[in-house]
Amino acid sequence: MEVLGWRGYTWSVVVWLAAYDKRVEKWPLMDNPLPTLAISSSYLLFLWLGPKYMENREPFQLKKTLIFYNFSMVIFNFFICKELFLAARAAGYSYICQSVDYSDDPNEVRIAAALWWYFVSKGVEYLDTVFFILRKKFNQVSFLHVYHHCSMFTLWWIGIKWVAGGQSFFGAHMNAAIHVLMYLYYGLASFGPKIQKYLWWKKYLTVIQMVQFHVTIGHTALSLYMDCEFPHWMHYALICYALTFIALFANFYYQTYRRTPRQPREPKAAKALSNNGVSNGLSKGLGNGAGVVVVGGKVEAKERSSGVDNGRRKRKGRAKRD
Repeated sequence: MEVLGWRGYTWSVVVWLAAYDKRVEKWPLMDNPLPTLAISSSYLLFLWLGPKYMENREPFQLKKTLIFYNFSMVIFNFFICKELFLAARAAGYSYICQSVDYSDDPNEVRIAAALWWYFVSKGVEYLDTVFFILRKKFNQVSFLHVYHHCSMFTLWWIGIKWVAGGQSFFGAHMNAAIHVLMYLYYGLASFGPKIQKYLWWKKYLTVIQMVQFHVTIGHTALSLYMDCEFPHWMHYALICYALTFIALFANFYYQTYRRTPRQPREPKAAKALSNNGVSNGLSKGLGNGAGVVVVGGKVEAKERSSGVDNGRRKRKGRAKRD
């Protein structure tokens, strides 16, 4: 190390990088980050090319595909949640502070495997975006949507590579449980309007997600306060990451459920005509025989002959004929 000239924290980082979890080294996608980065890069490329491909095409319906996909994700996330809960319970995990055990203990390996499946599930969730684009639901592919999907899959590779256990199980356990509810909602919504009218609880999914991020920050801060044996830089990074989600999800909730939609402004000319012309026309119509008719959204005045006027005209006509 003296030859390389590394000092202080640089040396600590090198030691930590070298201390990756040997148990996951040969697992799919875990040998090096290139496959994960390639998948995420392909996802971003599809975000650019997909809308161009669909621009002049009819949207795919994909009803049966979406039903199958969403309910498969319900089962997948339930499996992850169940595995983490049972293995952590068998290993005697603490929900407050738990260090990583890199041994080959069956329960620890089971937790590591469940976390690996959780990482894989984040890659499968890229299909959410693919289906949105194929159905031309481009408004659903927001910055929040892309940021959430792309960052989760990429960053969890780091989590599995170095900390496949310990404190890592808490966030994955909670998130998998929430995704069971989310994909259950999406699966039911895929059946169409007959079922969608009963799905009144959509906005509460967003609330639950925001609660999740607050719990994550509180749990991580407590771990730092207790000096839990877990990489502190990961704790700090997780707090910053959760803060970005709180801000983005809060904005999404406000824009979707709280913000009052603006009423389209009426042109000044039409407004003046409606305020003056219509009212005046109605009032004058009673005395002068003028009425108001709305044609194609425009207000037009129309003269009506009163009975008195008609009588006068008839009399004049008779006088001329006489």
